[in-house]
Amino acid sequence: MKKIILSAAIIFSFYACGDNGKSQETASVGAETDSTEIQQKGVPDPIPAESASDKYSYEMVVSDLQIPWGFTFLPDGSMLITEKSGEIIHYKDGQKEQISGVPEVYQRGQGGLLDIVLHPDYENNGWIYITYSSPEGTEEGGNTALMRGKLENGSFTKKEVLYKAAPNTTKGQHFGSRIVFDRDGYLYFSAGERGAREVNPQDITRDNGKVYRLNDDGSIPSSNPFMDKENAKESIYSYGHRNPQGIILHPETGEVWVHEHGPQGGDEINVVKAGENYGWPILTYGQNYDGTPITEEQSRPEMEDPIFYWLPSIAPSGMAYVTSEKFPDLRGNLLVGSLKFQYLEHLILDGKKVTKREKILEDIGRVRDVRQGPDGNIYVSVEGKGIAKLTKQDQQ
Repeated sequence: MKKIILSAAIIFSFYACGDNGKSQETASVGAETDSTEIQQKGVPDPIPAESASDKYSYEMVVSDLQIPWGFTFLPDGSMLITEKSGEIIHYKDGQKEQISGVPEVYQRGQGGLLDIVLHPDYENNGWIYITYSSPEGTEEGGNTALMRGKLENGSFTKKEVLYKAAPNTTKGQHFGSRIVFDRDGYLYFSAGERGAREVNPQDITRDNGKVYRLNDDGSIPSSNPFMDKENAKESIYSYGHRNPQGIILHPETGEVWVHEHGPQGGDEINVVKAGENYGWPILTYGQNYDGTPITEEQSRPEMEDPIFYWLPSIAPSGMAYVTSEKFPDLRGNLLVGSLKFQYLEHLILDGKKVTKREKILEDIGRVRDVRQGPDGNIYVSVEGKGIAKLTKQDQQ
């Protein structure tokens, strides 16, 4: 039988998205199917996070940043860092240089300059990809956009907008957005449902609340799942998402994994599959911020279940799968930042099952992103501080 969140369990889900521009979600989503008739799909119950603050510490690598939303490493070991306010910073040899030519961003609430990644063949083609809240369009406000460009003489040049979600809205929440390439060179990026949960995430003719898949030049792969659906946004790869702010390519399976903010309770980790529906807002493990239910349903056979969900919400941002031999106790597991509780979380995996949670770097601040560097070290961006490098306590 389907799991139902009991009122006692809901007490623990006091925390909302934990990001700037939190919205109140008060409408209830009706469910036609009797909850007692829905088959349980085996989503494991949440587990508490244990403190592991005695195992790790950190040293600051790049200081004096405000909201370093994303960062990546150039082949020479230097960093490109996005500030949510709209700047790209090149950090090299201990110096920060602000890159010119960055597109205008719609900075409101959670909107701004978001993720940044290099093309897998960057050394040969020089392409850099960013997501940001773009004001382009006829409507007021903004929406999530994907752009690529090149770094030339301290400027972001040869810019191409590869995708722009529409329509714009003046709402300040749920832009997403992270980027990842898969083994076949396809580009995936996420866009949150922009606070319009009743309209966007379940409608494949509309943007938002989606994970998209494109070719590296912005064209749409002929194998995308909705190519033959009338009026569908053919770039959509999966739908029914709320606000995904973490995305990885699993290095062993080749799968794309995302995590996303739930409402009050019920942040999720999902394995992205072509054409699948991830349920929001028909299904959720959370509730409205005022404590009222969104829906009584958590599972349907025709919709994908998460492999894990958090109660209470940690407001996850950034995600990395550790392969580095420098951290054997982290290797093969996930690292996820917590905006709400201001720590880095270590999720120990057994296949697709999370068997243990550990809080490391407790009280470091609002963790915005986490990456494994080309040198095998783990780097964490922290709001109001900068970029920190993870160290072992026995190395201090």
